Amino acid sequence: MKLRTVIMASAATVAMAGSALAEDLTIVSWGGAYSASQDNAYHQPFMADHPDVTIINDESSNEAVAKLRAMDETGNVTWDLVDVEGPDSQRLCDEGLAMEIDLNEWTKAAPDGTPAVEDFGDAVINDCFIPQIVFSTTFGYRTDVAEWNGEEPTELCDIFDTETFPGKRALEKRPKKNLEWALICDGVAKEDLYDVLSTPEGVEQALAKLDTIKDDVIWWSAGAETPQLLADGEIVMGSTYNGRLFSVIAEQNQPVKMLWDWQVFDYDGWIVPAGLPEEDLDLVKEYISFATDTQRLADQAKYISYGPARASSQPLVGDHAELGIPMGPHMPTNPDNMGNYLVNNILWWADHQDDVEQRFQAWLAQ
Repeated sequence: MKLRTVIMASAATVAMAGSALAEDLTIVSWGGAYSASQDNAYHQPFMADHPDVTIINDESSNEAVAKLRAMDETGNVTWDLVDVEGPDSQRLCDEGLAMEIDLNEWTKAAPDGTPAVEDFGDAVINDCFIPQIVFSTTFGYRTDVAEWNGEEPTELCDIFDTETFPGKRALEKRPKKNLEWALICDGVAKEDLYDVLSTPEGVEQALAKLDTIKDDVIWWSAGAETPQLLADGEIVMGSTYNGRLFSVIAEQNQPVKMLWDWQVFDYDGWIVPAGLPEEDLDLVKEYISFATDTQRLADQAKYISYGPARASSQPLVGDHAELGIPMGPHMPTNPDNMGNYLVNNILWWADHQDDVEQRFQAWLAQ
């Protein structure tokens, strides 16, 4: 058993150690409503079936690439499983920081016998990625802003209209999605976005557009920040993951609405850190097999409005576990929510993230 496991084990776990070898499973995710959905759908049922296992939830996914690089340098891998977005999984796979896995071996077939790789379909984006959900990043806005004189945003580019819609905005403290949105609102066509961004001039064009609202922006790092800022009235609109906005709208009943225009679709899933001690792999594989089966992925949609990555799970999406409302209309893939949308260009970001990130952070510091 790992030293960190001994240190972090709970008193209840230690008490069980006499009859069974207690184990901790450190799972890294995003926090907030998303981690809560995983806890309800995966963690708690798994621990109920495995009373000798304690799942430790680490909310460091936003820093996963940097931290896994540091762990690799020191040769001390302290995470067992990491939830990442598609582009980060590609970078980690390319750099040898994530294990390559056989998806049909690690995950179960669909109930009708369809192999897992076919059931996950387009969500299988590389040899290291274990798909979990389809989500989008979009905007929420308050509906009670007196200065708006009864107007409400109807399109993405209203984010840049501080005259009609004055007030603080929240944007993620990373270039991804912000640059695409800025170029769209500066007149660049959807099909030309990544050609433009592939030039230094294109990145500068996007930053110049963001400059027009920079003084009105509060920058967030964790997905839970925008919903809290909206609920507290510290911002009038802001970007975050659609499931976080569903939580503040439907569960907290805040005066907030969703702006689906030009939502950005992403796949999110698991990677297994390369260098994970061999003795830990069996438990990780057992958890993955459990947490990614058809029913479990559908179960997560009872708690948050993200679409399950398996085709066989989608017909099983029902009502919210507590509110009793149908979850289908709140999914980013609902046709009514897909008037304009983007799909995150995973390969482009995997190739350009570090350089563009450096330029973006330099711009932020100006």
